[in-house]
Amino acid sequence: MTHPILECIPNYSEARRPDVIEAIMNSITSVEGVTLLDRHSDLDHNRTVLTFVGPPAAVEEAAFQSIAKAAELIDLDHHTGEHPRIGATDVVPFVPISGLTMQDSVQIARHLGQRVGKELNIPVYLYEEAATRPEHTNLENLRRGQYEALKREMGTNPERDPDFGPNRVGSAGATVIGARQPLIAYNIYLTTNDLSIAEKIAKTIRFSSGGLRFVKALGMLVDGRAQISMNLTNYHKTPLTLVVETIRREADRYGVMIHHAELVGLIPQAALVDAAVWYLQLDQFKPEQILEQKLYAMLQPPQSLEQPEYGTEFLDAIASSTATPGGGSAAAYSGAAAAGLVSMVARLTIGKKKYAEVESKMQGILTQAEALRSDLTLSIQLDSSAFESVMAAYKLPKDTHEQQGIRQKAIQQATLLATQTPMAVAHKSLQVLDLADQIIRFGNISALSDGATGAALATAAILGAAYNIRINVKDLPPNLANPFLSELAGIEQHVAERESRIRAALHERGL
Repeated sequence: MTHPILECIPNYSEARRPDVIEAIMNSITSVEGVTLLDRHSDLDHNRTVLTFVGPPAAVEEAAFQSIAKAAELIDLDHHTGEHPRIGATDVVPFVPISGLTMQDSVQIARHLGQRVGKELNIPVYLYEEAATRPEHTNLENLRRGQYEALKREMGTNPERDPDFGPNRVGSAGATVIGARQPLIAYNIYLTTNDLSIAEKIAKTIRFSSGGLRFVKALGMLVDGRAQISMNLTNYHKTPLTLVVETIRREADRYGVMIHHAELVGLIPQAALVDAAVWYLQLDQFKPEQILEQKLYAMLQPPQSLEQPEYGTEFLDAIASSTATPGGGSAAAYSGAAAAGLVSMVARLTIGKKKYAEVESKMQGILTQAEALRSDLTLSIQLDSSAFESVMAAYKLPKDTHEQQGIRQKAIQQATLLATQTPMAVAHKSLQVLDLADQIIRFGNISALSDGATGAALATAAILGAAYNIRINVKDLPPNLANPFLSELAGIEQHVAERESRIRAALHERGL
């Protein structure tokens, strides 16, 4: 089974201080599972683009750590450069590479944005596929006026309000986070230092001024040469060759030529193959004619014809003779599965014309459900770890009065933790149940049974967590046990009310 791979290509407003870039890179590579693929620093732009990949959770964590490090080391009040920017970490795009959908990447972008705004106190805008406002889809709209204008206008102009974080700008500026398709950052240098020529050509080719679709372009002066700086957002529909030849033709009008070109970051292999096929006029070309590609295909292990055995490792562990994982972990697993079903129904509702009126509601539900799924999945391991701490405390020596006192204190602390963990599972599963209620009432009716199953699993998770709470508090003194029991009674009352409402909604919608 292929492991999901996510790509992240953040842009940082610094290139002239190697120690700062090194520190940011170290913050990324310190996260296990993340691989840094590329670094591109431009002194004139005073900007660095890093590319890294890995499992989604690891990539999101690495992005967060790098934003925190950049905020610590980059002060935009003392930053200058050719490239427009609004933040120390200016833009953070996520690109699904394998095993992920664009919607998965959108949820990761939104989750990271919420965390950056809350924990780092940095204003965050969502853009491209993750945008919550149409006017924020295009990055250039968010960068208008750059950091200096944003600093003046935020807090006074409602159009500048961020999606997450404070409504004011500090020295780290704001950060734009989103999800998009693979993009080619491509710059062409001309045989002139006349900036106006680059600006005229950029205006001719960029889509926003009537040029080529899926092309964004600016004219700049870099290293003493006029440069056309471009982002090609869909190389399938606007090929690289078309862009180059259009620039070549326009340059000829002004009596100049292309001097050289450069890539910023990485480029999909298919884009280079397409360009080679066009220029070499290989009309009958087939991808398997590439030697390396043919060898790679031959060296891959044969695909199994068997279906993947979903969740068998955890289920085998549950069925084993060891005490962990046990009922508490199983409750968390059930809650995570419930959250997954809520996400599934939300995704099956989003984008359907029939449910256009509840689109924004579904987007919000999906964001919450995915965050809860992540938390509950983590709780599977946390519950096992907590119970293992209880067992370790009971094994402490008790030969002397002093040892008995230490042992008793350790048992009580470990038992408290082992009670708090399922309590957190109960609370989070209750949130999932509330989301399932909304999914059942407003979601895609074709997936109604999936929403109902999600509600049932969320209820089972709460009941399972409750059993674990009750057995643990038996070993706690009343002053510690009673607050847990009162809190649990409140949760169970809410469950009873919500279950009644869900049954009515299911009946009303024909299930």
